[in-house]
Amino acid sequence: MLFGLDGVEVGLIIVFLSLFAGILSGFPVAFAIAGAGIISFGIIAALDSAGILYHQAVDQSSEAFRDLVNTGIHPDTISKFRYPDLPLVIEPLLVGGWETALNRNISFIVNRMNERVFAGQSIETLLAVLMFVLMGITLERSKIANDLLTTMARVFGPLPGGLAVSVVVVGAFLAASTGIVGATVVTMGLLSLPTMLRNNYSPELATGVIAASGTLGQIIPPSIVIVLLGTLAGDLYSAAQEARATEAGCTDALTYLGEAAVVSVGTLFQAAILPGVLLALLYGLYAFGYALLNPSKAPAVVLDDDAVPVPGTGRRNSLTWFLAVPVILIGGSLLLGQVNVIGSQNITVASYSDASEGASLRTNVGDQCKASMIELHGQEAWDTAIAEQQAIEESGGAVVSHELSEEEVETALAEKIANAAPIGTGVAIFFVFLALVLTTARGVAPNADSRPLLIGGAGIVLAFLVDIVLIAPTTSSGAATVLLAIPMALVLYGLVHAIKLLGRNELLRVVFPPLVLIIAVLGSILGGITNPTPAAALGAGGALMLAAYRKLHDEGRSGQVILIAAFSIIVMILVGVNFDLRITRDSVPFEDWVAYFVALSAYLIAMFGILFSCWVLLRGKVLPPIVRETAKVTSMVFTILIGSQLLNLVVISFGGEHYIQQFLRSFDNEFTVFLIVMLVLFILGFVLDFLEIIYIVIPIVGPVIYGGTMDPKWVTIMIAVNLQTSFLTPPFGFALFYLRGVAPKEVTTRHIYRGVAPFVLIQVLGLALLWLVPSVVTIVPNLMGG
Repeated sequence: MLFGLDGVEVGLIIVFLSLFAGILSGFPVAFAIAGAGIISFGIIAALDSAGILYHQAVDQSSEAFRDLVNTGIHPDTISKFRYPDLPLVIEPLLVGGWETALNRNISFIVNRMNERVFAGQSIETLLAVLMFVLMGITLERSKIANDLLTTMARVFGPLPGGLAVSVVVVGAFLAASTGIVGATVVTMGLLSLPTMLRNNYSPELATGVIAASGTLGQIIPPSIVIVLLGTLAGDLYSAAQEARATEAGCTDALTYLGEAAVVSVGTLFQAAILPGVLLALLYGLYAFGYALLNPSKAPAVVLDDDAVPVPGTGRRNSLTWFLAVPVILIGGSLLLGQVNVIGSQNITVASYSDASEGASLRTNVGDQCKASMIELHGQEAWDTAIAEQQAIEESGGAVVSHELSEEEVETALAEKIANAAPIGTGVAIFFVFLALVLTTARGVAPNADSRPLLIGGAGIVLAFLVDIVLIAPTTSSGAATVLLAIPMALVLYGLVHAIKLLGRNELLRVVFPPLVLIIAVLGSILGGITNPTPAAALGAGGALMLAAYRKLHDEGRSGQVILIAAFSIIVMILVGVNFDLRITRDSVPFEDWVAYFVALSAYLIAMFGILFSCWVLLRGKVLPPIVRETAKVTSMVFTILIGSQLLNLVVISFGGEHYIQQFLRSFDNEFTVFLIVMLVLFILGFVLDFLEIIYIVIPIVGPVIYGGTMDPKWVTIMIAVNLQTSFLTPPFGFALFYLRGVAPKEVTTRHIYRGVAPFVLIQVLGLALLWLVPSVVTIVPNLMGG
């Protein structure tokens, strides 16, 4: 044994030394990873051929091994770490020689590339990375971030530590729009650090709050880290739970767990919302508290008295229109939903009867699976499932559905019509949102002419009355559209006036457009309307239009074309939701033909608006750097993905992955295993970027940490927050190097390290909170059915 180490251990050391040497060599990381894989395999193959490396494995032919298996222990769980007294056998490190390992690696790399890069199930989700990057870089390069920071500084500046709080708010905005740590830290450093220093802010507080706020892009959706982690987590969790079910003696994970072993990127976005907002809130509270204790180091600042955007006049006006009225509108809608005044008007009746629901757990299983399921779910859950299955069988066990007769269909239809809510959910959400726009405009300009707003409000009330009195669940979409035309015209009249009033307020003018874009992207994902890729495409297109509108505004030109295109996108979505646009059906109603051509026209207008936006940005020399930077970032991501697959296969070829997993499984407590993994990831975060960690380390440890009883959403979010903490921790945190590169000369590295220390403690506090209270992660997905 070389240096008294097992051959697999020596191989792992060679791989990681080659990787670190490649990264420190100055070559692009994406190529250094692949090169490290090739070089390390060559070194290991040479040492193996020379007979220097060999592996000590458990002798599976020994009597002691057979005795353990006969006691019911699964062979895959037996290792020399858990049972060190078992007889060992000497094996070559590369079974069959380096030629066999090389051929197997080439075959595997082709399959891996096909599965994960070119044509696998995860490729559609990975495409979201491209468009999220495009969205973030577009918003960054179009000076929208600068507007946000300036406006927020004017709002929060008069408060103690107000500039620091404004950095946190804008950092959260940029995190939700870019998801790129480096871009956010550099942007915030260039824009806010000089301003804070000029206003006598402590260099420690200024640099600390900028670096910490920049790392929020790791966790606040739509985070690229979560997109990439999610694509891996879904595969790892499914495979690990299938293996766990097999070890338990069950046929599949659905039988053993009682639910599908699935976790999606959209669900992870839901899980990340509360932790991300919580961390941003803790940052802001610390900055505010620091300013109260050290007023000279974080003074209140009024950047421009004339430009401070005051939403309304007077506290009473603000409380009425910005707090009381929205609470009444939203709370009243939720209350009406509870009493079925607002609800679903779907009256679709299937031609076949529903199959009876099965028991909560599958009970037709073998003895070993039964024992494992009772151990997992408890005796009470098993007894309940047995009782449910007996009740189903006693009732005839109508598991197979049958075709309904015309009378049964009519009866079911009549029952659905009778139980349908008077006001449809879609109509309620749409008009409540418009009502919030009108009431916000009233609060912003209380002294302006309110008659158009009242007319718009009357239109909303009339729309609800029309929906209750004239629109039945059986009313076609076309007829409902016609009936709502007059109320909608009144609402639009009020909205035009409201938008003009809102546009006069600098805060709303600057914050509202990117906020709407972020809400549209996240809302479509979190609400289950679509998956991350189409939502990312919507965000990228919206960011281009927003940047072009900003460019035209700077040039003193009209952005009417872009506004019309944006309105067309809204029309296209509304038509697509309310009408059946499948014109290839045997019989297409006239109203659906009209809706189809309306949607087609809206689509063409929207595409023209996006192309026009691209032309405006190209003419203004804004688009070329956006495209170049987007290509650079996405190329790096996918090249690292390919290189990391090669490095992983090298580790697999000499049994390194299996060796590490056996070591981790030797611990009886899965939380101990997870804590070890978290510490390793934290240390690796000093020297490896999140891409390398996700694609190199997670596939190795994933089958262990995702193969237990821990919630995969909680595991993934804990990893993301842990990496965020690592990137912020001196002396190697990536965010600190990004900030050091753009900080003025008077700001020293010591300032940055001292300033970021309290925020590292906040991160550790956040991690501890997530560890002790996992519901912080799971509550939002549970409420939203994720």
